[in-house]
Amino acid sequence: MSGEPEQQKHDPSAHEQMMDSEKHVQRNPHPNFKDVESTRPPWTPNTTFAFTQTASPTWKPGQGGNDAGASLSHSHIDIDPYAEGRPAVSNYKLLISAIIPRPIGFLSTRSKDGSSTNLAPFSYTQLVNHDPPVFIVGFAGGLGQAKDSLRNLVESGECVINIVSEHYIEAANATAVNAPYGVSEWVLTGLTPAGCKDVKASRVKEAIFSIEGKLMETKEFESRATPGKKTGVLAIIEGVRFWAREDAINEDRNIINPAILRPMSRLGGITYGRLTEGIELPRPDWDEMRKEAEPEGLVKEKLDGQ
Repeated sequence: MSGEPEQQKHDPSAHEQMMDSEKHVQRNPHPNFKDVESTRPPWTPNTTFAFTQTASPTWKPGQGGNDAGASLSHSHIDIDPYAEGRPAVSNYKLLISAIIPRPIGFLSTRSKDGSSTNLAPFSYTQLVNHDPPVFIVGFAGGLGQAKDSLRNLVESGECVINIVSEHYIEAANATAVNAPYGVSEWVLTGLTPAGCKDVKASRVKEAIFSIEGKLMETKEFESRATPGKKTGVLAIIEGVRFWAREDAINEDRNIINPAILRPMSRLGGITYGRLTEGIELPRPDWDEMRKEAEPEGLVKEKLDGQ
């Protein structure tokens, strides 16, 4: 799951390289995952998305955390990402377990000549602007060793970003398989390609929400530990058309219902997150907040060390 290494399918030995990479990273902590999974409760298909109150509906300015200060009783350690003897994979495993949940950009791409397509999940994905709609996707490795998704995106300048939902999470995960070059992820997983209007790549018809995208630019990153080694590429993508399932969007076509979208997110290791609850918190208004803050002496100038 990229950002996390996608298999390098244009290389015939890619499936072997991918297996070596997985052994090195060791995302899966279980010697026999199916045995572990069999001991867990079954999936609850009828779980519905619901709103709850916040943990502290009566929160007041100056109160701080809602845990009565319990979090302040713990100490922290600092971690130098470039400490001697610390491998880059340790930073990778740390960051994907700490920066959670992460949206999954399920990218569909097509080579410039149309001879090859690719479908792969990327958890280094984010929305960064709305006018124009701009998204970023992070790819492992450099442009010189671009894997299929990145190679197709750079050469064609196009892609589709599909949002992964519960009802096809297994199929989306399966596209990350280390299959030999030339194997179609569409056929292998049973997902359904659907036509687009502004790009030639297909969107995933099972997806509740998809974005047709045009590449704006790329930025390549170089290793600090191994100068000269290219370790990642940031792709900046403009959304040029949206596709939303009719039952998931409101009449004004500006809000997607999370109870229908039911998005899946990426956590650390091989873990995914499921969204079943939400809370609502209105953005505070200063004129209202100051009525409580000023009498308590909480309106003060900023100071160094804060």
